[in-house]
Amino acid sequence: MKLSIPFERVDWINTVFLLIISLLAVIAAPIYLWNHGMNGFLAGMFAFYCIATGMSITLGYHRLFSHLSFKAKWPVRLFTLVFGACAFENSALNWVSDHRRHHKHTDHDDDPYDISKGFFWAHIGWILFKVRPEPPLDNVQDLRKDPLVMWQHRWDKMIALVVGLILPAVLGYFFAGGWNGALGGFLIAGVLRVFCVQQCTFFINSLCHTIGRQPYSTRCSARDSFVMSLFTFGEGYHNYHHEFQHDYRNGVKPWNFDPTKWAIWVLSKIGMASDLRRVPDTKVLLAEMAEARRRADVELARLHASDHPWRDKAVESMNSLIERLSANYHDLEKAMADRVDLSRKALRNWSRETKEMLDHLSAIRRGRSVPA
Repeated sequence: MKLSIPFERVDWINTVFLLIISLLAVIAAPIYLWNHGMNGFLAGMFAFYCIATGMSITLGYHRLFSHLSFKAKWPVRLFTLVFGACAFENSALNWVSDHRRHHKHTDHDDDPYDISKGFFWAHIGWILFKVRPEPPLDNVQDLRKDPLVMWQHRWDKMIALVVGLILPAVLGYFFAGGWNGALGGFLIAGVLRVFCVQQCTFFINSLCHTIGRQPYSTRCSARDSFVMSLFTFGEGYHNYHHEFQHDYRNGVKPWNFDPTKWAIWVLSKIGMASDLRRVPDTKVLLAEMAEARRRADVELARLHASDHPWRDKAVESMNSLIERLSANYHDLEKAMADRVDLSRKALRNWSRETKEMLDHLSAIRRGRSVPA
């Protein structure tokens, strides 16, 4: 797809800053570590800033402000706004505006980080050539009523500079060895941390729209990636998120690694968060069943077009599997329509049977499960 960039509106200061930060992170920071190593204080400060800024993006910018998936008291909002600014990913108001447009126009021209324009564009190209927003930002009118959000919007660059870069240098000076420690604080807890957190965020826009599973929907390019969830505090379950964007959970399964949902749950238990929004288990399972049925239909069409000697037996097996999927789907759909209160055991059984049928589908696709 041909890119059309309005260069006259590109925020070149943002571009130059991003390039400088990246160069310092990949050149100056390793040189410092090679010559001076990493002491305990610098390591602890790097870890704290990574967690504070990364969680502020996922919990604050993303789930709280973009999707309104829960409500939070002012200390939580203030913390995520301050340390979210320190990620140097723009103000919450602008970040949310971009993200809401991404969800509304996923994989189309109006998507700011449209993956159809290429992996590089979705990852960092759209940031390098980021255009200044044209007023009005009419998709964030709700946030304009929040005094804390508007305060951060006015001062986000100053907050990022002072708290995100200068403060680590000052702390390094006093607690990590004078001017050498100050340089370490600036380069490690400041510059290198900004680079790491930004790249993790950017990979959600690029990698999680390129590689991974799509168990809930194929209506857009979003994919689930367990690996990326490890580096983004649970944001890697991107296929689920695009299907159910207002859920405070991204990793909806109990075994999914999603520290952000755990943090939100803990905040709710201590009275700092409330009104946690979650999709009913029945609706999640229904989406999984629908996607399983779609994949089965695709595989059946492929089998009909093949000339393998076991084709007829495979088609027969696939038709049986589709009938079971369809029956389960309609039974669950009817139970939801009739407002039947399904037990967790019943849902687990349906979920297990759906997984077994998907495994069987994969086996048929590989030619390993065809009746004799």
